[in-house]
Amino acid sequence: MTAEQLLTYSAPDKRVELVRGQLVVREPPGWYHGEISLRVGAALHAHLASEQARHGWPAPRGRLAVGDPGFILARSPDTVRGSDVAYVSRERHPGPMPARFPEMAPDLAIEVRSPTDRLGEVLAKVGDWLDAGSRLVWVIDPQRESATVYRADGSHAMLAMSDELDGEDVLPGFRIALRTLFAPS
Repeated sequence: MTAEQLLTYSAPDKRVELVRGQLVVREPPGWYHGEISLRVGAALHAHLASEQARHGWPAPRGRLAVGDPGFILARSPDTVRGSDVAYVSRERHPGPMPARFPEMAPDLAIEVRSPTDRLGEVLAKVGDWLDAGSRLVWVIDPQRESATVYRADGSHAMLAMSDELDGEDVLPGFRIALRTLFAPS
């Protein structure tokens, strides 16, 4: 299957990705997964808007998308991955984002582990993001109330409930305490 064929593929009530030409179908992740994705996405959006207002910029530093926006990470065979939250800097992509799948990796890919996600599959996805050019990947694990930060330089850090996610040089000044992501609503 190609990225273009994936755009027209219908899998009602499922999430789909394309990994080296092979269709990967997953179950919907559940409510709590969505809450955490929304919380981290909303915090990032607020940070970008605040930074834009503070500096008087005509547009934010970059763009943010949620809900598994697809990115073409490789061709022949095609790989199209979707992260729960994605950030793309205007420095890397100054023009408008394509309506379909951009052929690039986001600067920051955020994965929220679902109860059915196997660790090996999550790590393979992290590897795909980093190999394609993501500078930072956060894997947030609601069941363990923890997160792991993966960087383009190959380093990684495991974070506990008392720690904060940090935008580092990808999103300078952004910090969010993990406990705020896992707080009951």
